[in-house]
Amino acid sequence: MANYTAADIKALRERTGAGMLDVKKALDEADGNAEKALEIIRVKGLKGVAKREDRTTSEGLVAVKIADVDGGQAATMIELNSETDFVAKNETFVSLAESVLEAVAASGAADLETALAAAAGDDTVQTLIDGQAATLGEKIVLRRVARVEGPKVTAYLHKTAKDLPPSIGVLVVTDAAAEPVAKDVAQHVAAIAPTYLTRDDVPAETVAKEREIALETSKNEGKPEAALPKIVEGRLNGFFKEVVLLDQPLAKDPKTTVAKHVAATGGELLGFVRFRVGN
Repeated sequence: MANYTAADIKALRERTGAGMLDVKKALDEADGNAEKALEIIRVKGLKGVAKREDRTTSEGLVAVKIADVDGGQAATMIELNSETDFVAKNETFVSLAESVLEAVAASGAADLETALAAAAGDDTVQTLIDGQAATLGEKIVLRRVARVEGPKVTAYLHKTAKDLPPSIGVLVVTDAAAEPVAKDVAQHVAAIAPTYLTRDDVPAETVAKEREIALETSKNEGKPEAALPKIVEGRLNGFFKEVVLLDQPLAKDPKTTVAKHVAATGGELLGFVRFRVGN
């Protein structure tokens, strides 16, 4: 019988995220040598990468890096996905996310294709991810990347479970004057999930469709013909409050709006990005 203990099994599971049976088999094959067992798990994992392509990756984490640049700040945000929350909270996965984030931020990548091709030591980000996926025994995917620049960038990361890494990430871009309320706005974005910054950002075809729906709904309800224009505009305003950040009541103080909260500083909200793992 191979010379290893329950503590050795636990330690190797924590390093790899692999199942108990796989860890025990690897330790048996390696005669209790943890480093050899780790290599066995890695090799077997690499052979299984292709088999994992159709698996769903709905767990994972969001990570952010902000750096000073000429004229302000730049921020990179990534979403790295795994198949299970067991792996998502594994130290190897979290460390991988940090390495991927550093590489993507250093490359200046603002899209997924560029990010995956970015240098990560002697490898690319894609190769790095594939190698760790082999160790962890799960499909690992860099799902999306965002890069924003502006005078000031504020980040907010939110955990939806205490024992898991952050699953919601928000970047808010402001001028210097509005920076003091940027965290309020970021927390609002995390909670309410707006789609657009301003009404002008909503595609014209989307507005037209909502107006059509509002008109047909009002007619079907038997509203007076003369009142229809005002009713439709009221319903359209309700739609904007659902999807447009500046139109929304502020989460921490619904008596005011995000627009008014920012305007009170004399500053300006310039943009935002929100990621939620799996959404």
